[in-house]
Amino acid sequence: MEEFLGQEVVVDCRSRFVCLGTLQRVDEQVLELRNADLHDLRDTDTTRENYVAASRATGIKRNRKRVLVVRADILAISRLEDVVDE
Repeated sequence: MEEFLGQEVVVDCRSRFVCLGTLQRVDEQVLELRNADLHDLRDTDTTRENYVAASRATGIKRNRKRVLVVRADILAISRLEDVVDE
């Protein structure tokens, strides 16, 4: 994950959350994201894929200055620029 430091990333969680932001720090327990959007998918009818694709197209809708994401809850992480909308 260190190769993603300083880049905008998408963190897919095992729960119904997805988090987008700039990866600031990685350690054994958490990822730290800055200028982040912590999005609860239960609050919308939009799918995870559509929400992430829209964020790629329009930019991250920041609702947190800083978020710590527990690594045990992470399903996947990717760079936002690697999101494909086809």
